[in-house]
Amino acid sequence: MQITIVGAGLSGAVAGRELAEAGHRVTIYDGRAHVAGNCHTERCPDTGVMVHLYGPHIFHTSDAEVWDYVNSFTTFRPYRHQVKTTVQGAVYAMPIGLHTINQFFGRTFRPEEARLYIEQHEADRSITNPQSFEEQALRFVGPRLYKAFFKGYTEKQWGLAPSSLPASILKRLPLRFDYNDNYFAHDFQGMPEQGYTLMVEAILDHPNIDVHLSREVSADQVARGDHLIWTGPLDGYFGARLGRLGYRTLDFERFTATGDWQGCAVMNYGDRDVPFTRITEHKHFAPWENHEGSVLYREVSRECGPDDIPYYPIRLVDEMAMLQGYQALAEAEEDVTFLGRLGTYAYMDMDVTIRAALDASRALVARFKAP
Repeated sequence: MQITIVGAGLSGAVAGRELAEAGHRVTIYDGRAHVAGNCHTERCPDTGVMVHLYGPHIFHTSDAEVWDYVNSFTTFRPYRHQVKTTVQGAVYAMPIGLHTINQFFGRTFRPEEARLYIEQHEADRSITNPQSFEEQALRFVGPRLYKAFFKGYTEKQWGLAPSSLPASILKRLPLRFDYNDNYFAHDFQGMPEQGYTLMVEAILDHPNIDVHLSREVSADQVARGDHLIWTGPLDGYFGARLGRLGYRTLDFERFTATGDWQGCAVMNYGDRDVPFTRITEHKHFAPWENHEGSVLYREVSRECGPDDIPYYPIRLVDEMAMLQGYQALAEAEEDVTFLGRLGTYAYMDMDVTIRAALDASRALVARFKAP
């Protein structure tokens, strides 16, 4: 079979590799001048720091097969992600844990004492079935912690009142009653020693794969072959005939420094009057390296325009109704597979993206073998 793939990010690369190893010919197009999509990394020529050009990507998973898969293409080094947040003139650890609770309230609670205090004195127990982000937060941690750590940050990140966002956004963030300040709790966590782009290049390094970069192609322009895998925007495939699906995008303000500028990889800023949501210091994403110089980015979230890079699908009521229409159109397409966060309009971590690409491409291999 001749397979055409639009997009050389994780979804396109992984699917292309599986199909190539099954003997199919794969042609991949990407509008950017590099592979790896938004997880593209490159070294700063001045400092030597490995920079996550489109924002930091932390690899974490409990899927052993996916972990073994990425380690077969590159060397991963141990990395535990820890996040700090500056609010109301103080620095705290995130997610909220026992240290942050004790620091914020000026107490010395033991775990069970903290649990009872939050439940009996802070959480709004009149909310029995939280529907919005705000209701979930008030039931979860109460008004004081909500105002300090969630309200302003969420308004900046989503450009919407927390009362209009679904509760599911907050449910992903744990509340801990111990001193564990690791951001993720997955079995396998790490960073590729030489960056994500080198890993994706290794995945694409197969004689049956032909990659064309700086080649922006539409659904009407692309030579489809026997099957097309589309990892670009779902609405873009159909020419936005039902309207544009909503995304948030990010603006990055890059600056450099000497030495250690902020002492951690990610510092969030929860106060509403601070325009950016966080500052990332990229040397800390590779703690096994030593660099005198440092590269940092301030991140500002805003509504995504037609020419911007989409990052976060909004997925509110209007978008979900539109998504159902596009999903119906996609199901009616013959010999087309839609993959990835853009192709399915879903927020997906890297491990989930790889798992979906493996499953979809293996299903295609089995289908092509069938009589």
